[in-house]
Amino acid sequence: MTVWKTSRRNFFAHKGRMALSAVAVLLSVAFVCGTLVFTDTMNTTFDKLFAATSADVTVGPKTAEDDDRIPGNGKPVTIPASAVGQIAKATGAKAAEGAVTSMSVTVVDSHDKNMGSTTGAPTIAGNWTRNDLRSMEISSGHAPRGPTEVMVDADTAEKHHLKLGDELRTITANGDIRARISGIATFKVTNPGAAIVYFDTATAQTKLLGRPDAFSLVSVTAEAGVADEQLKKNVAAALGDTSAYELRTQKEAADANKDSMGSFLDVMKYAMLGFAGIALLVGIFLIVNTFSMLVAQRTREIGLMRAIGSSRKQVNRSVLIEALFLGVVGSLLGVAAGVGLAVGLMKLMGAVGMELSTGDLTVAWTTPVIGLVLGIVVTVVAAYFPARRAGKVSPMAALRESGTPADGRAGKVRAAIGLVLTLTGGAALLAATRADKSSEGSPLLGAGVLLTLIGFIVIGPLLAGFVVRVLSAVMLRMFGPVGRLAERNALRNPRRTGATGAALMVGLALVACLSVVGSSMVASATEELDRSVGADFIVQPAGGDGSPIVDQAAKALKAVPDIEHLTGYKVVGAGITAPDGTTENKVLAAVDPTYQEDVRRETVAGKLADAYGKDAMSVGETYATKHHIEVGDRMTVAFKGGETAKLTVAAITSDDVNIDKGAMYVNIATAVRYVPADTLPQNMLMFAKAADGKEKEAYAALKDALAKYPQYEVRNQADYKQQLKDQIGQLLNIVYGLLALAIIVAVLGVVNTLALSVVERTREIGLMRAIGLSRRQLRRMIRLESVVIAVFGALLGLGLGMGWGTAAQKLLALEGLGVLEIPWPTILTVFVASAFVGLFAALVPAFRAGRMNVLNAIATD
Repeated sequence: MTVWKTSRRNFFAHKGRMALSAVAVLLSVAFVCGTLVFTDTMNTTFDKLFAATSADVTVGPKTAEDDDRIPGNGKPVTIPASAVGQIAKATGAKAAEGAVTSMSVTVVDSHDKNMGSTTGAPTIAGNWTRNDLRSMEISSGHAPRGPTEVMVDADTAEKHHLKLGDELRTITANGDIRARISGIATFKVTNPGAAIVYFDTATAQTKLLGRPDAFSLVSVTAEAGVADEQLKKNVAAALGDTSAYELRTQKEAADANKDSMGSFLDVMKYAMLGFAGIALLVGIFLIVNTFSMLVAQRTREIGLMRAIGSSRKQVNRSVLIEALFLGVVGSLLGVAAGVGLAVGLMKLMGAVGMELSTGDLTVAWTTPVIGLVLGIVVTVVAAYFPARRAGKVSPMAALRESGTPADGRAGKVRAAIGLVLTLTGGAALLAATRADKSSEGSPLLGAGVLLTLIGFIVIGPLLAGFVVRVLSAVMLRMFGPVGRLAERNALRNPRRTGATGAALMVGLALVACLSVVGSSMVASATEELDRSVGADFIVQPAGGDGSPIVDQAAKALKAVPDIEHLTGYKVVGAGITAPDGTTENKVLAAVDPTYQEDVRRETVAGKLADAYGKDAMSVGETYATKHHIEVGDRMTVAFKGGETAKLTVAAITSDDVNIDKGAMYVNIATAVRYVPADTLPQNMLMFAKAADGKEKEAYAALKDALAKYPQYEVRNQADYKQQLKDQIGQLLNIVYGLLALAIIVAVLGVVNTLALSVVERTREIGLMRAIGLSRRQLRRMIRLESVVIAVFGALLGLGLGMGWGTAAQKLLALEGLGVLEIPWPTILTVFVASAFVGLFAALVPAFRAGRMNVLNAIATD
């Protein structure tokens, strides 16, 4: 009980000194809990949506597993309309209703502005059915009654300021549908952001499915008292042969939809938790420093406790109990802040178009438990070594001056361990760069990153002594005696300086590594584009969602003047049997012969031009080697939805590329010969070559031709390069934003170190002031000390990160990332910003030091 009381008294006596450590725990726990609450809320939102939109039993077409990865022709897979009558006769079926749904549509207003989501959520078109009343209700107007009427969801109407009577044009694979808004339907549950339009059943069948005698699925409603599982069995019996159908209960349908979203949510969840883990790691440095300095400052006090009978275990336990208090307080506040962070993220997502309702806010009981356990365990573990050092304080320490650091120099053993770890990690990184396969080099890269990081942390005190002296010679000596004092203060405790710099090092190392990899990706892709792409223009979906180019848009492009040639690019699924008898499901690139001018491909055997001949094809080098294929061999190709053909291998293309690596080419005419027109895929991409000297005119004309089709974009090579740069830049900015949490915690560590250092040196500061050091000089000394510590951490972090990034690029070169580019502007900006971070971190400690009363400071024990 005495230990408990002593710990509680010490904690509240030094609560100001522990405040920043508590903030570090709070931020880290808040990020973890906020991530869990946010992703749990998203799961709840989608669970409610999928449960509300699923019928008691749903009957849909059975598709092969490969169908999802092979682009189609924009027409959904269907089941015959006659199945509705069969299903309606099933025992226990109250009603059966055919439904039409398609996501291969684009909805535009009278000004050709896209009415779809901007967040990647789908645009869905279908027919209005009784099953839709489960999740929606008509809030104004009425359901569509003919081909000239359409109903939209209320969220889309509000977002785009649509009202009854406005005209919308829905672009489908079977032509455009022009209709005026007859009604607006409101969701009864939260709609995360999908845009939905409804037509009458006949129009939906004809325009969305391309046939009036089919449906996308059948929704079956059970009679009262009939379980969904029993109804499913009865429906299967009514259909007889169910080999062409997929039957699901409401729960099975909801679970299937949930699984399709699960991978995305899991990636987001674990990525955010990973960044929270980095912040926790940085927070450990802050906590270790805090308790190390508090123990050093209370040396005499601990010595007195030992002198009057306290055992080592009691002193050790006293410090750990203080850490427990810190962990509990920080974690409790962090859990509350995490819920607030989740609500803030929901509001942010709403601002960019993804709606999440606070009514669905989900705080599972595991979330606060995880937050509390994580925060408390991390805090207590971080305080363990300072607590051990406190337990080793002898009773004789009561006779010495307090504040004298007992660990002023890094031990030889620590230095040796750090060197071994760093050298071993460096060797692993070097081995990764020399690996023959990326799968072999990846574990070496991971081990190298981990070992060098730990090694730099362990060897930090040794590096601090050397690096700080070099930095001082460059940065501090010009400030005269004040600069030399700042240097000595930074060198006074190398272990403390090393730990403070290491906290900043972790975040900046990741920033530098990702910057190098991102810049190298852009440079490599740009070089590949210059080397391989000969087309002047590329036409592709604007959102990058892989939706095909509808025929009416393709026709508009073909009518553009000043174009030398226009090349189509279709992706056709096929079962390919090699000469060795092996059959695999593959995709063929069905292209116009001019494609060889648009994208230059080298061959290792044969001529690519011959592959575009009648009943000819090409294969990739890797596939040819695997199956011992040579030019002239015959391949059996069973086209998906079409006939089986015998094609001759006329060329084997090199796989030393990024664009179309491993692609198998056939002439579009060959695909047309063996695949019926109603199942032939539409173009995924189109390439254009301008007539000589007409590049500007052709560019403008192509854009004008697609003005009515905003779902597609025309890009020249400069546009394509800029898009690539922007996409990678946006991804890096998101990562940098998440890493900012770790950097903020590191800055708090610098502030805390300086604040406690000022307290530790109170008497020394008073003596310096007494012999003539001005307040301005004192504040400058502390600022310079902070800057040199921050720059020390930045040098270690940026150097380490560039090493990681270079090793990663060398490994990724095996996958085509052949150009190493160091983003020096970014690196230099981060380095300079680090100095300003150090300056900012010192403001409050320097201000407090400058306000000290000289006599009181001298009298401090």
